[in-house]
Amino acid sequence: MSEYFSRRICAEINLDAAKSNLTALKDFIDESCTKPACVVKADAYGHGDVGLMKMYQEMGVDFFCVSNISEALRLREGGCKGDILILSWTAPEDTHILIENNLIGTAVSVSNAAEISANAEMPVRLHIKLDTGMGRVGLNTENAEKCAAEIAEIAAMKNISAEGLFTHLAVADSLDEKNVRFTENQKNLFFEIAEKTEKLGVKLIHKHCLNSAGTIYHYDRRSTLARMGIVLYGLKPDNSLDIPVKLEPVMKLKTFITQIKTISKGTSVSYGRTYIADSERVVATVPCGYADGYPRLLSGRNEVLVHGKRAKGIGRICMDQMMIDITGIDGVKVGDEVTLFGRDGDEIITADDLASSYGTIGYELICAVSVRVPRIFISNGEIKQIIAHR
Repeated sequence: MSEYFSRRICAEINLDAAKSNLTALKDFIDESCTKPACVVKADAYGHGDVGLMKMYQEMGVDFFCVSNISEALRLREGGCKGDILILSWTAPEDTHILIENNLIGTAVSVSNAAEISANAEMPVRLHIKLDTGMGRVGLNTENAEKCAAEIAEIAAMKNISAEGLFTHLAVADSLDEKNVRFTENQKNLFFEIAEKTEKLGVKLIHKHCLNSAGTIYHYDRRSTLARMGIVLYGLKPDNSLDIPVKLEPVMKLKTFITQIKTISKGTSVSYGRTYIADSERVVATVPCGYADGYPRLLSGRNEVLVHGKRAKGIGRICMDQMMIDITGIDGVKVGDEVTLFGRDGDEIITADDLASSYGTIGYELICAVSVRVPRIFISNGEIKQIIAHR
């Protein structure tokens, strides 16, 4: 089974690296006041949400964050026993799903909370989102007293169990002086409002503001949760900044060589003839393309690893295939492994590296790996599970 699914392209998920990352991050925060909340939205950033949730749960994590009800239900059905917070807006008519599955929804405004209340026949658990500078969703915080009063109004609504407040830090992944001040102002405003809310008699279980970048660059013991996402998977919130925690990339994307040919000077490769050989070159074709989530925008910019050496991508990346220049790499044959991102010997190409080469972030690249790419979960060098869509 593993041979069948891995002969074209596969994403290896290194469970040992994922475990090591979570351990390092748990050591970095003060768990006496801040609990780890593992963000496993978007199928755990393309890594397989249920499999990683189970491992994190075994490591003592009992709080998870997702984007929507479908993701939350998949965790519940997969055996999640802990709290699950849906970070985004939930349709009021789906309130019964929150209640029936013991999920925590998010209220983004007084009117949104009122609609949820109107649809609830028994207490529904909610966290209330505050917009302290992201400009996306949440209660307006320009007037701290008014915001606290609105939170108290929500908490007093029928069948509403307002368990927490949270906000999102907009530039925590920047250490520019101006942005650091902005982040500190966001945090201080958030906790000021939380304090005013509690003085109005609202009992809050959680007050959390730390995303991945907030956790590692702006850790604050006042935050009861650290919502760790991209760092769990061993990537950087910003590729230009070093991380003060030793992390390892969890996903390795690899494929195999299907054909090798020698082309003459002047020969063009792929659509549009954007690449024309300036000398005799040895070219390999690999069965990976943008339908697998390997972006066409990487055409002419990407490198891959073959036999532990870097090989440059040439010509436009196709839907299902692309070509690489293996000139000068000895002993390469059809069937040999090609690392698209990950480690091969002493060389490593990270998703962050690739993303930077075409002006985006590692988040986008790993989330883009399509469902037709099987995920192969590995621990101690052994395959533990394969998730594949035929």
